[in-house]
Amino acid sequence: MLEQPTATNEPMGRLALADGTVYHGRAFGATGRGLAVAAEVVFNTAMCGYQESLTDPSYAGQVLVATFPLIGNYGTNAEDVESQKVQVSGFVVRELARVYSNFRATSGLSAYLAREGVLGLEGVDTRALTRRLRSAGVMPGVLTDRADPGDKDLVRMARGAPSMTGLNLVPRVGRTTSQAWIESLGEWSTGPATPGRWRPRVLALDCGAKRNILRNLTDRGCDVTVVPHTVTAEEIRRRHEAGEIDGLFISNGPGDPAAVNATIDTLRGLVTGPAERAIPTFGICLGHQLLSLAIGGQTFKLKFGHRGVNQPVLNRHTGRVEITSQNHGFAVDPDSILAAGGEATHFNLNDGTLAGFRLRDRPVFAVQHHPEASPGPHDAGYLFDVFVESMAGARPEARGQPVP
Repeated sequence: MLEQPTATNEPMGRLALADGTVYHGRAFGATGRGLAVAAEVVFNTAMCGYQESLTDPSYAGQVLVATFPLIGNYGTNAEDVESQKVQVSGFVVRELARVYSNFRATSGLSAYLAREGVLGLEGVDTRALTRRLRSAGVMPGVLTDRADPGDKDLVRMARGAPSMTGLNLVPRVGRTTSQAWIESLGEWSTGPATPGRWRPRVLALDCGAKRNILRNLTDRGCDVTVVPHTVTAEEIRRRHEAGEIDGLFISNGPGDPAAVNATIDTLRGLVTGPAERAIPTFGICLGHQLLSLAIGGQTFKLKFGHRGVNQPVLNRHTGRVEITSQNHGFAVDPDSILAAGGEATHFNLNDGTLAGFRLRDRPVFAVQHHPEASPGPHDAGYLFDVFVESMAGARPEARGQPVP
């Protein structure tokens, strides 16, 4: 059990929103560096899992507000990360735990953010802030511990910040080189792959992939190669027809899906061709949106998005309600999917938005939520098994035969 610096040693900080509201609190993390960060301000309703959220590439370009009132009580460690660094632009909490206790912890949250160069703000009434974002919608804001800009100056800076609509953030977080992924779920495994079983080869397009997605694929016995989102349709098709890959995965990621034009064009060239040449394909979150746009669907910005680990989703085929982890600010128009020849498979029960679809004539499907959790429940983890089964069923020797 270790103790962090007391609040009296911390400078004051502010969060100014584009609607003119200014929240005052105590700064922590990367203080004293003259930071004044402009980004979209969003909230997450999870009670824990803050380190996974902080390192989730889907939060790039956003200041994250935690609605749970006490954050940091179990510290941070080197394992509970979803990428190589903290991805959020800033972090706002009601109360920062200065005493942390966990057998895996190596540092406190404030020290962790300081090393990562990210500013935090505590002492804010996050209930009031969340109500404002739910009522007015998420909006740009500026987070700083500087004393020199006045409140009105910060509000002007917030109003001048770029809108998330039309913003392509994938190049900021996606990898630029290919990599063979070998890490699995380890002690968190749901069960080892069957010994001697055929190992499907998956090509994963990295638009900002969470590590736990890749761990889940490896844990299901897949050989995973992660490639930049800029890979061409011709290269993917060549690898598939040469027998080098059995399936294609499109990851989560940040920003406006409609702005990721090159990747949409790539996917369009793969999923709209002859059905007999179709590659088994699975998309999660941004991958769900990109596949939707590739087949002719449409996306739109949600008022305040879905960010939390308790989002109920209805599986239309089973009739079961799955509690899911979600993190997205855009959604897919279900009518546009129907018009494009797709079939809705999942719906968010909180607001009726589309949470999943599939194509009727080929093994292509996607979901808006996060079956890999981290943080969150594992109700939707079966979707990785569905992907493996679709690849098995597409093998030449398995066509026309039941999926093993």
